[in-house]
Amino acid sequence: MPLSVCGSLKRAILAISIGTFVAAIPATAQHSKDYNRPFFFPGNLVVSRSVYDNNPNNVTVGEILPPNCASTQGGCAGPATYNGTYPFVFNDNLVDGSFGVTSKMYLDQMFPLFGFVINSLEVPNSSEHGINDGSDQLVTSFSSKSELALNLSTDHQYLTFSGYVSPIDQLDVSNSNTPGAIDRTNPVGENVYRAEAQVDQYGNFQFTETNAYSGNNGRAVIWNNSNGDNFFYTSGNAGNGSNPQPDGIILGAGTQIISPANERERQQNPGTPTPVGSFNITELGYKADKIGKDDNFRGLTIFNNVLYYSKGSGSNGVNTVYFLDTTGMACPNGVGLPSSSATLPTIPLAYNIQNLQTQGLPSNMCVLAGFPQIPNKEATVTAYPFGIWFANATTVYVADEGDGYAGGTDLYTHAAAQTTAGLQKWILNSSTNSWNLAYTLQTGLGLGVPYTVQNYPTGNNVATGLPWAPATDGLRNITGAVVDGYAAIWGITSTVSGNGDQGADPNQLVLVVDSVANTDPAVAAKESFFSLRQAGFGEVLRGVSFTPGS
Repeated sequence: MPLSVCGSLKRAILAISIGTFVAAIPATAQHSKDYNRPFFFPGNLVVSRSVYDNNPNNVTVGEILPPNCASTQGGCAGPATYNGTYPFVFNDNLVDGSFGVTSKMYLDQMFPLFGFVINSLEVPNSSEHGINDGSDQLVTSFSSKSELALNLSTDHQYLTFSGYVSPIDQLDVSNSNTPGAIDRTNPVGENVYRAEAQVDQYGNFQFTETNAYSGNNGRAVIWNNSNGDNFFYTSGNAGNGSNPQPDGIILGAGTQIISPANERERQQNPGTPTPVGSFNITELGYKADKIGKDDNFRGLTIFNNVLYYSKGSGSNGVNTVYFLDTTGMACPNGVGLPSSSATLPTIPLAYNIQNLQTQGLPSNMCVLAGFPQIPNKEATVTAYPFGIWFANATTVYVADEGDGYAGGTDLYTHAAAQTTAGLQKWILNSSTNSWNLAYTLQTGLGLGVPYTVQNYPTGNNVATGLPWAPATDGLRNITGAVVDGYAAIWGITSTVSGNGDQGADPNQLVLVVDSVANTDPAVAAKESFFSLRQAGFGEVLRGVSFTPGS
């Protein structure tokens, strides 16, 4: 990237941020107690961070996992082999595939170019003074790597994200049932509400409980609060039991539309999940998968009144990019482009409860034309899309997190050899009405290059026989801004390592600048990522967004 371009971009972003936000520097307290003074300032970044408290007592060696498994039809996995000491505790994932520990969340405000943290807002949780069982609180699951995406509401005045209504240090909550959607074949014998969070410029929180995503996790949420609308759109996955799945699991998967609550958590009584969209590979002419599992969505964004989703994991469905078709005419064969007359949905998806177990939900989603269309069971999977960000109507950037391979001592060289992991740039060809992959930005990302973390173990993890040191494997959540024809894209890295659960690896916030008009891979290869921030011991970074009011 030419130095003049880099300088131009820096000056543009600095003009947006520095002058306005110098006043925020002294605000280092974890909570905004002065409700007349803004906590977040427009033009800055916010990164969601989860912190594990490294308490050895969180897990007792020999305790049977998952919690309360004997009371379920799913059966028990076995005894824990490690106590709660980080990072060794996440080797218990090798025994219990549902393993995780709830942890507190922080929203870190920082300058866009430097990674300098201005202040941190702690999401209410049970470790804080004054928080009790009746208090509003929300946690994430360490180390569920697909959680805690950040998005701005459609009016840009609120940040939104998802979590669990639970104290910290609870085991396997990310695979628990929700109270209103019980699957008795789920081996995790706990019932925990998921919730959507909104936070304003002053640091005020409101949480909305839901019975969606029972058995799994909500991943992203956007609040549509413009033009008289008032809905949360969400993405995630459901189910942690056997087939067939109960109705509540099928209804609570994938994409949801949820009305925001105004009451405290203890006063809420969420009902049956309300799906807003669904996709089935039968739309592409293939044999049906396990009902509900094609709707295993991760990324979520809105562009030009259209909801876009990504799917990047699971053996069912298609790992690709989707859109929700509110016109009913954009993709008769399951693939297409959104209609120019599309509007955002305002009502749940209509379905016949009598057909739910045999046919699943009706399909009203489409694969975005040009993106992969072959089901995961039919081909070698090479796409792992996560975050989605549109620079304009004909340019979209898609984060690919990589395949997470840790099957041998070649894990680093395998990560380095990936050709689609990183930041993909797709261009719309108006003559063919199809999106084409222009190139994948990887330079400077350090795919497969191990890095050090202070106080982290060195050498090999005895539980896996593979090295502890994490290396970047790709990107997950992203956001961006266009300045003078150049797109600045901030991303959260995924990792590969010999950890018992790679989601527990400290990862990074990175930035790359790309010419929006460029389509030449040779030019793109000169545009390099650089790291703005690395998570510390017992920390992971998850989501990235601009601040409320941006």
